[in-house]
Amino acid sequence: MHLRAAVIQTASVPFDSAATTRKVVKLILEAAAQGARLQVFPEALLSAYPKGADFGARVGGRLPRGRDEFLRYYDSAIDVPGPETEQIAEAAREAGSYVVIGVIERDGGTLYCTVLFFSPEGELLGKHRKLMPTAMERLVWGYGDGSTLPVFDTPFGKLGSVICWENYMPLLRMAMYGKGIQLYCMPTADDKDSWLATARHIALEGRCFVLTACQYLTRADFPEDYDAIQGNAPDTVLMRGGSAIISPLGEVLAGPDYEGECILTADLDLDDIARGKFDFDVVGHYARPDIFQLVVDESPTPPVVLKR
Repeated sequence: MHLRAAVIQTASVPFDSAATTRKVVKLILEAAAQGARLQVFPEALLSAYPKGADFGARVGGRLPRGRDEFLRYYDSAIDVPGPETEQIAEAAREAGSYVVIGVIERDGGTLYCTVLFFSPEGELLGKHRKLMPTAMERLVWGYGDGSTLPVFDTPFGKLGSVICWENYMPLLRMAMYGKGIQLYCMPTADDKDSWLATARHIALEGRCFVLTACQYLTRADFPEDYDAIQGNAPDTVLMRGGSAIISPLGEVLAGPDYEGECILTADLDLDDIARGKFDFDVVGHYARPDIFQLVVDESPTPPVVLKR
């Protein structure tokens, strides 16, 4: 069986969820016109990855302007489900495609870096919340728990996602391999040269297809009053892309692209997954469960439990 897949390298309309959603819908249909039945969008695309923002934070203190910056970010986040997810679901239905996309999810007073999964039937299948925000991200994003680590059965294989530097958590990767992930989606904000090596390693380790999508983002994409530490020249590149598609034997099938916004596609031979496992199956014949075992707690961890 073959599958045409796409990684969509694009930019948010930062802090404008409605405009970003319109852009996403357009790109879903464009990728579908190229035959893509699986589409992967970058991390935090809707409404923004605030690259270069400091939110007025210092160790032991916060500036008032940082609270206003957070307010803007909070107001531009989305509810899941909500109007934006309904529009994306309808676009996925019209496109006949699975869509995997990074969003900033608002839940109560907390924001989460979340990946949403949509089916070709126009369903919101589920979500994954980033378990461990990286460095400064921890100030503005909450922590996911084990209850949002889904892997979905599709006609093309088992579909799941691990976000950005979560991919450097070996136990999380092993948990996903244990669920049988075959279409491993890696929305990211990491545009460094080393990221491609990470994607290739995971493809080889999991004997899965890896689809990594990053934004191509410039200072001009942000509002005029946005104060990025990289500078305020409109052509300053804040995130340079690097999206790519990798085979189960580590072959680069598409990308990486560092030149601008684009749709990258590749035709995946799904039999390559089994071919790759001939000599390495990390949770099968290459595992040593007599020595090593991983225990994963997938129960939700709400802060308040009401008992009657």
